[in-house]
Amino acid sequence: MRHPYLIILFTLLNLSAFSQQKTLILGQVQNPKGEALEGVTVALVEQKSTTMTDAKGHFQFSTSLKGNLTIKAILIGYDVISRKIDIQTANETSIKLILSPSDETLQTVEITGRKEKNYTNAVSFGGTKTAAAIKDVPQSIQYVTKELMQDQGAVRMTDIVKNVSGVNQYTFYDDVSIRGFRNQGGVGSSNSNQLFNGLRTFNGFWRQNLLNYLERVEIIKGPASALFGNANPGGTINKVTKKPLDTNFRSLNFQRGSFNTWRANADLTGPMNKKKTVLYRLNLGYENAESFRDLLFDKNIVVAPSLSYIPSDRTRINFDLVYNKSNSRLDRGQSIFGSTDLYSTPISLNVADENDYLKEKTYLVTTSLSHKLTDHITFNTSFLRTGYRQDLFEHRSTAFAVDAKGKQIEELAFRRASIRHNEQYSNSFTAYLSSEFKTGPLKHILITGYDYNDSKIPLGSSQNDATGYRLKDGTVTTKYVVKDSAKYEMYAYKGKMIPKPNVPSFDLSKNTHSLLDVSGYIYAPNPTDVVVPSYCQQHSIYVQDQIAIDRFKVLLGLRYDTYLTDVGYKTNEVNRVTQTALLPRIGITYEVTRDINAYATYTTGYNPQTASSQNSLSGGPFDPLKSNLLEAGLKTDWFNKRLSATASIYRIEQRNSLYNALDPNHPELMIQIGKDISKGLEMDIVGYISPNLNVVATYAYIHAVLKGAQGGADSLYNNQQKPNTPKHMGSLWAKYQFSIPGLKGLGLGAGAYYVGKRTFGFQGQQSILPSKGPAYMLLNAALYYKINKLQLQLNMNNLTNKTHWVGGYDSSRLYPGAPRNWLTSVTYAF
Repeated sequence: MRHPYLIILFTLLNLSAFSQQKTLILGQVQNPKGEALEGVTVALVEQKSTTMTDAKGHFQFSTSLKGNLTIKAILIGYDVISRKIDIQTANETSIKLILSPSDETLQTVEITGRKEKNYTNAVSFGGTKTAAAIKDVPQSIQYVTKELMQDQGAVRMTDIVKNVSGVNQYTFYDDVSIRGFRNQGGVGSSNSNQLFNGLRTFNGFWRQNLLNYLERVEIIKGPASALFGNANPGGTINKVTKKPLDTNFRSLNFQRGSFNTWRANADLTGPMNKKKTVLYRLNLGYENAESFRDLLFDKNIVVAPSLSYIPSDRTRINFDLVYNKSNSRLDRGQSIFGSTDLYSTPISLNVADENDYLKEKTYLVTTSLSHKLTDHITFNTSFLRTGYRQDLFEHRSTAFAVDAKGKQIEELAFRRASIRHNEQYSNSFTAYLSSEFKTGPLKHILITGYDYNDSKIPLGSSQNDATGYRLKDGTVTTKYVVKDSAKYEMYAYKGKMIPKPNVPSFDLSKNTHSLLDVSGYIYAPNPTDVVVPSYCQQHSIYVQDQIAIDRFKVLLGLRYDTYLTDVGYKTNEVNRVTQTALLPRIGITYEVTRDINAYATYTTGYNPQTASSQNSLSGGPFDPLKSNLLEAGLKTDWFNKRLSATASIYRIEQRNSLYNALDPNHPELMIQIGKDISKGLEMDIVGYISPNLNVVATYAYIHAVLKGAQGGADSLYNNQQKPNTPKHMGSLWAKYQFSIPGLKGLGLGAGAYYVGKRTFGFQGQQSILPSKGPAYMLLNAALYYKINKLQLQLNMNNLTNKTHWVGGYDSSRLYPGAPRNWLTSVTYAF
């Protein structure tokens, strides 16, 4: 043999090639009728790779793995299926998978994680306290999933809710408006409208926390009172945390962006034992970011572990903790010159100073239990403890300085300084039974339950303000009186003498900041809502029946609330105020076709007035807020349930709202509005048109006005559109992922967000307010590139660098939106 080494080498190469030979797995997914299912997510588990079926239900994998491999198929509305295939030496193998439509289980506490990997979410626990298909709930429920948040680079609430019709930003704070009704629920509020995993809580309000630990955000439109008690008539925000999965998943994410933004996030989940009875999830977040606003920054740490214990298919126990620690400065907004010119100062202008700080710590601890007593009866209970601590020092603008003759100096912002320490705690508990049974042709899901909630601001909270003008005798007075000008200290400003303030005024024309000597400020206690000791409780019993017959589903609910407020808590003159409410709810859903449901609903709501508004200085006591909702709409599915669309019309009426009387001699005086009426139209589309194209589209028309305020038509407020409520708003977002050779792994995203004109505050002769907020449209774009387990992402926001304002109160507190900005992300999933 002339070339033995060549022959040996050739043989070895062939053996090597044979040993590395790949097997092509060809498959198809069908429903029980033999119809192809498009858009099914199919995973080759051992290889940790996924694909989606085409229009004919076909999919394929190429693998060098041998032995028993697992193919898993997932599609919303169908049971998950797993199939083993044995691959030894075959070059090609085929498999057919049959997906059966899923029946909703009786799980009514959300304990195990959501497995969908796109913008859609078919089931909500918040709408009925059962795992109900959203299209079967006779009320508009919209949501934003973590996948959409990630694709848009949205990390805070006001960015997230831009994807929901009828919801718009109100201020810089954790503060939005839903259908024209402001949803605050912050520190000091005993009427919180925020839910956390379906339980009542409150938020820090003064700034927005990172939300990397959320699975999705749900907005339950209208008063959700029949299930959750006192609630915002516009809607309730429910934050749903990421729950443990029974499969291993790990993700590391790093972000760098405009305004010197740095973030790092981690998401780790999987089983902790072989039987998968103990599951874990850990989300970590870190942020160090500045802002387009002067002096502003945000430093945050988030730690959010979650554990699930599933000893059997009858019992599930879950534990969640979210801890957030932040260091920042409070942003009170942009001040403009005393005129109404929004452009008289730059949008970056901030009247704070270098001494200012805002330090916050928040924790939320949740435990949940779901246990099947029988095949048809389940007991559910959950408990949430929320704790908050704040330490604040700030300079803020309250008006404009005046000269010796009392004339306003438009370029000189009059300021006050505040030192505040605040603590607040709340407990929320629920326990209820869910029962499935039949009465003749009627199918029932009956819920009976009890809720308890309390909120407490303990002794130890305080606020002290330095404000007013200096007198020559060393004291301070809140007002400047021209005829007594000889009593005031004066200082020179632009060649003339003006009254000297307790806290240095801020020259808007110079816009300079410094480290001030604050030791000379003269402070006085300020008993605001957020620091006065308070205690309130809520006890509730309720019953709800979901009745199904043929194509009809009827939802009947009734709740009885007892609300207890200790006015003068921790003083010698405690007075317990008791308020009660009986809250009915009725809704009907009719299945027009398999993919179209029509619904109509009527529900009532209430909110007790806060303890602070019941005092004589405010003009109280006042009657509680009462509301009702009439709503009708269509919920539809398209493209084999991959895309859902909701259209609704509604009318909300709320009575007894409180607004400031704008009485310069009595700044705390409130007036009670006769009626708050909001009527509108909403449309929401979310899902994917094809396996490669995800879309979200929204539109809202809101006509929200006040009627019958103290005297009717001659009232300052009567017939005015509510503050920060545009009549027209809408959004569009689309993401396309290429799958053709040469471009596979590349994705493009694009979107637009429109907000119409709106009033920043009520217009009238007694108020000095800027002109209406101008309408604006923001254009955004994104670029994605995925290489195996690594994804690179670039988000560009406000591409046209549009100057805009997201909200405002008056000429001292306007809230401009961010100019053009970018964010890069690197995500490694394994």
